[in-house]
Amino acid sequence: MHQTFRKAAFLLLIVITAVGGALSGVGRASAAGSLELYSPYLEWSAAPGESVSYTIDLVNHGGSTASANLSLDSQSKDWKYELTAGGREVSRLAVKAGETQTFNLDLDVPLQVNKGRYVFNLKADDVTLPLVVNVSEQGTFKTELTLDQANMEGHSDSTFTYSAVLRNRTTQKQTYAFSAQAEQGWDVRFKADGNSVTSVEVEPNAEKTITIEVKPPEQIKAGKYEIPIAATSGDSTANAKIEAVVTGTYDMKFSTTDDRLSTDVGAGSERKLTFVVQNTGSAELQDLSFSSSAPTDWEVSFEPSSITSIAPGESKQVQATIKSSKKSLPGDYVVSLTASSANKSANADLRVTVKSSVLWGWVGVLIILAVCGGIYYLFRKYGRR
Repeated sequence: MHQTFRKAAFLLLIVITAVGGALSGVGRASAAGSLELYSPYLEWSAAPGESVSYTIDLVNHGGSTASANLSLDSQSKDWKYELTAGGREVSRLAVKAGETQTFNLDLDVPLQVNKGRYVFNLKADDVTLPLVVNVSEQGTFKTELTLDQANMEGHSDSTFTYSAVLRNRTTQKQTYAFSAQAEQGWDVRFKADGNSVTSVEVEPNAEKTITIEVKPPEQIKAGKYEIPIAATSGDSTANAKIEAVVTGTYDMKFSTTDDRLSTDVGAGSERKLTFVVQNTGSAELQDLSFSSSAPTDWEVSFEPSSITSIAPGESKQVQATIKSSKKSLPGDYVVSLTASSANKSANADLRVTVKSSVLWGWVGVLIILAVCGGIYYLFRKYGRR
């Protein structure tokens, strides 16, 4: 009887111990599995150099406060990340029972990275949340200098203006020095933010717009000219090439047929002079017109009043009629004459001497003779007394 009781009590003790152990195991598993990581965005697409931001919820489904260490397993050390909450970096969070704690994950895509799919495991102790970043293009670690329009066309008096974008594809701020390998006589200037510069600073994975102004030499021949340009820093160099197509040189000469720029005219009279417009450039002059600047009440007209075109090396004549004012006093006057085309103009300053009228000269002679005759008469009449 006693042995039977002892056996029964022993078996009961074993059962109680086993059940207690099982219940104890269930409690620990429940505590360990009470945390959950949640984010609505599990897969992003990004380009090299961009930053991807996640908002993560750490949820406590348990009956007591739980805490966990936060970490991120990445495929490469080149991927940089930061975990923040409340505006500060965090590595461990505590969450009350039945509540949620929110934190942020900022993940930087490297500049030098292959195109593809990258998986990261965000961990809160034993709880894991897989996150995916799809890199949309092949990454680089260099400087890029690209031109909106590398080819420009104009005449020799033109300023060729190019727009370029300088991109810093490195992980550090760079100072780039500009250079141009142009032939002697060419004027090449670099501008940034409206100012002439020889160098600029560009932040990592940033870009800057550069304006390049090019002026060819005055007596350059028509043709195509290439100018290599470069933006150089200590770590990298970007090269590009601009092209200027010079259509020709515009130049002209405007003068009289004998190159004399002086004449005379009477007050209220007119004088006709023949002028020659000569194309001394290498490009055709088109749509020439004529204008003048003369003293008040003077009149200047041209025949013809315009010329359609003059080929290089050729010349054409135009007659200028200059009429002085009737009120002009004797003396020297300047009449400025101008021949203008769309691309070039030339001036001729003509000195015009206004002479006294012949009629007034004879009137003066007659007055002198009359005075002399009067004096002679007086002497004759009263001289003997």
